[in-house]
Amino acid sequence: MSEEVLAGGNASGTVMRLGETVRKSWSEATPSVTRFVRALRAAGVDVPEPRGRDEQGRQVVEFVPGTPAIERMPLDADELRRVGSMIREIHDAGALYTPEADAVWRTAIPAPAAELVCHNDLAPWNLITGDRWVFIDWDAAAPSTRLWDLAYAAQAFALSGGERDPESAARDLAAIVDGYRADDVMRRDLPQAMEERTAAMLALLEGAHATGDEPWASMYANGHGEHWAKALAFVREHRARWARSLGGV
Repeated sequence: MSEEVLAGGNASGTVMRLGETVRKSWSEATPSVTRFVRALRAAGVDVPEPRGRDEQGRQVVEFVPGTPAIERMPLDADELRRVGSMIREIHDAGALYTPEADAVWRTAIPAPAAELVCHNDLAPWNLITGDRWVFIDWDAAAPSTRLWDLAYAAQAFALSGGERDPESAARDLAAIVDGYRADDVMRRDLPQAMEERTAAMLALLEGAHATGDEPWASMYANGHGEHWAKALAFVREHRARWARSLGGV
């Protein structure tokens, strides 16, 4: 059986499909991430099943068939509410998980606090849609906060790279947050958190571009730097609009 290169894998190295499994690099964080993912599955969250390590030392993970959400953007309002609900389910299950004292995590962008273990890359390129809707690529899972994780996801699914009509983006943002069932405090704080999280992503890429730190330096050169610069400008320019759409002002 031959292996097939899968799209994506920017920060995870080359990702291969072999039959009904995915093969990807093993890191020092993989054991901790695997324990977390198995805990989510035990709590009823549909995430790809970890299946150990192959003879080449790579992770073996369940392959989830379907269409990446990035190929179907923008999602409609019902789909965005579904995304918000999925994120809430992940967070609620994650809040019940206590990592081992010696857990190792791989974090490119430090979180403002460590309330629970989060995915940290809940975005259209990591959501498979079809018979199952499943977030994949859990390698960056690490302690964070609900707000920080949701801010990244909301920006990625609703606002994207700044090319959208602001009113449409605001409606989509509200749909995600409604699906999440966010409380008034989270609705109030989300616009600022989206700006800060987007700025942090851009700073990571710009810093890597200056120092040559991979894989972020190559990602910057391949268009990610421009994408996140435009995304940050869009988040900032329409911050009051986002607040109104969420009922935060």
